[in-house]
Amino acid sequence: MEAMQRSFLVLLVISAAITASAQGPTAAPTTPAPAAPAPAAGTTKTTNITGVLAKAGQFNTFIRLLRSTGVAAQIDNQLNSSQTGGLTVFAPTDNAFTSLASGTLNSLSDSQKNSLVQFHVLSTAVPMSQFDTVSNPLRTQAGSSSPGEYPLNVTATGQQVNISTGVVNATVDNTLFTGDQLVVYQVNQVLLPMAIAGKKADAPAPAPLGPAKKTPVAADAPGGADADTDSTASRAAGGGGGGGVVAVAMALASCVLCWGL
Repeated sequence: MEAMQRSFLVLLVISAAITASAQGPTAAPTTPAPAAPAPAAGTTKTTNITGVLAKAGQFNTFIRLLRSTGVAAQIDNQLNSSQTGGLTVFAPTDNAFTSLASGTLNSLSDSQKNSLVQFHVLSTAVPMSQFDTVSNPLRTQAGSSSPGEYPLNVTATGQQVNISTGVVNATVDNTLFTGDQLVVYQVNQVLLPMAIAGKKADAPAPAPLGPAKKTPVAADAPGGADADTDSTASRAAGGGGGGGVVAVAMALASCVLCWGL
């Protein structure tokens, strides 16, 4: 009986060993990988205007102006604000700046350069298909669109978009970027506003002079100037009309008196 129990125990041990061998080594418990950190609240995808232009190429002068005037940072901040309705940027090429009259940029003050760059920016994103429905003149970030200030007029015929500032007429040649509330167009002319490059009004012409007034001339006395001269001489010689008679009478009286003596 004792032998049978030992045999049964041996069989149990062998069976347990076979089962453990079939299952293989017990895997160690794994620690779950930490989840990726969630993006901070309020962060959004950013668009860099100078990066867009640098990628497109041929906009080096405009990029320098954007940076030196601080408009580049202003545009980037507006794009990252939830309150903006988007922006449209008209970007002149390097060739467009080269075609300006020599010394044009150097003659501008810092304030004028800032206004010039702002004149190339609209405070709303305008797709190409909507240019034929906009109301002219468009208001740019440079300020007033009144005549003589910063008016920008756009006309569209199909895919042809023309821009007039009152000083230059430009054409939209290409769409460089659209998305993230930003539309960037390539233009073939620097958009010079009236307030900076407009012709100064001519000085008013002096009022026309009326007909010259003639100075009245006194009428000549009868006999003319010679007669007047002769009369004056006669009066001087004779002492005048009455004076001559008195002198003769006195001379006669003197003679009579001497004769009586």
